[in-house]
Amino acid sequence: MANEPVKKRIIGIDPGYAITGYGIIDKVGSRFEVVDYGVIETKAKTDFPLRLLAINDKMRFLLEQYKPDYMSVEELFMGHNHTTVIGTAQARGAVLVEAGRAGVEVFEFTPGQVKLAITGYGKAEKKQVQLMTKSILGLKEIPKPDDAADALALAITLANTGLAFAGKAVAGYQYGRYGYQKRNEGFI
Repeated sequence: MANEPVKKRIIGIDPGYAITGYGIIDKVGSRFEVVDYGVIETKAKTDFPLRLLAINDKMRFLLEQYKPDYMSVEELFMGHNHTTVIGTAQARGAVLVEAGRAGVEVFEFTPGQVKLAITGYGKAEKKQVQLMTKSILGLKEIPKPDDAADALALAITLANTGLAFAGKAVAGYQYGRYGYQKRNEGFI
């Protein structure tokens, strides 16, 4: 049918080496449908390479099962705990490898961009983002755990902002190739 709305499937990922949240939504016209959400957990006493392998394997399964058109992932930022951010970056890498293997385009957003897209305020509290995510998706309760709710918010952010305003997931040296100037011009 010619007037049927276009459906796009988006997977949101909140990366972490202990818990990686995922949320899969379909955007059909201006409506959202929740497909699935949850977390990939790894045990603390497990050798780190095996934790990354577990994340990688589960991502491969999710991408093969749900076949998303796009991935939205949280951009990493360097806080005070460099050890944690390095492990999180490695978990994010395991996720991105599978997106590359599956041919899924990956876009990234800062936490502030997600807050702005979901609540209209870039410094909103986590609870506000969770309540709006619940409302936007028409859920009866806030998705649990928080990592899954964050992943759903990332998926909504990409669906609402569109590809023209999303930044491609890149490493620091690539900013000159993918949208660094776009960011400086205030499009995001």
